[in-house]
Amino acid sequence: MTDLRARVAKACRVLGKMELSRALRGHISARIPKTERIFIRARGPAESGVRYTTEDEVVEIGLDGKPVAGMPKGLRTPSEVFIHTEIYRARPLVNAVLHLHPPTVVLFTICGVPLLPIYGGYDPFGLGIALEEPPLFEKSVLINTPELGRELTAAIGTKRACLMRGHGITTAADSVEEASVIALGLNELATMNYQARLLGTPRPISEADREGLRPAMERLTVCGARPGEPGDPVVTEWRYYCRLTGETDT
Repeated sequence: MTDLRARVAKACRVLGKMELSRALRGHISARIPKTERIFIRARGPAESGVRYTTEDEVVEIGLDGKPVAGMPKGLRTPSEVFIHTEIYRARPLVNAVLHLHPPTVVLFTICGVPLLPIYGGYDPFGLGIALEEPPLFEKSVLINTPELGRELTAAIGTKRACLMRGHGITTAADSVEEASVIALGLNELATMNYQARLLGTPRPISEADREGLRPAMERLTVCGARPGEPGDPVVTEWRYYCRLTGETDT
């Protein structure tokens, strides 16, 4: 369990350094195996922000959103904890949930501009996210009630990512690392779409090219590795971002 708490804290730091969230806002969580509890980044006057998250700022709570033990002084459960708890309730196979505020993605939600599948070999993983057509949650409010959490859960459905109008993104995955890599791929997709529009009119890649890239898009294991083990493409991708941001990759 200590390792899982550390992984949540590290994911927060990596994505903070990659500027996927503004200032203090955002949180990542992980389901504690074989329990009805999760680890989640806390908020409050004692926090240092996503980019500087420590293990002490990752707290244990139940799926009711309440702390399992005492909360460290100066910290509290995030007001949007229901983003996490309601997704976990609805999707038993999801083991990690991420909610951050990448500015470029938020701009697309504000303007109602779609994220087009404009590249292929540049980033087949990102192309896969684009072709999933992440849904848009239309409300810009804080997801601070179970009811709103259920509305967001219905919006994301069985997909890996959801855009939130004038707010941010939510991703849901098998691991903290996978949820983070999805968010990074989504942010790169938005960045390239934005820059392409500065040059001209972006063109989605052809259907034939999409089909030709499908094997590369699928999240296949290598050499029989299981998800999360060496050989899993997510592990390799995540190692790169850890080293890029100066975080240890072990």
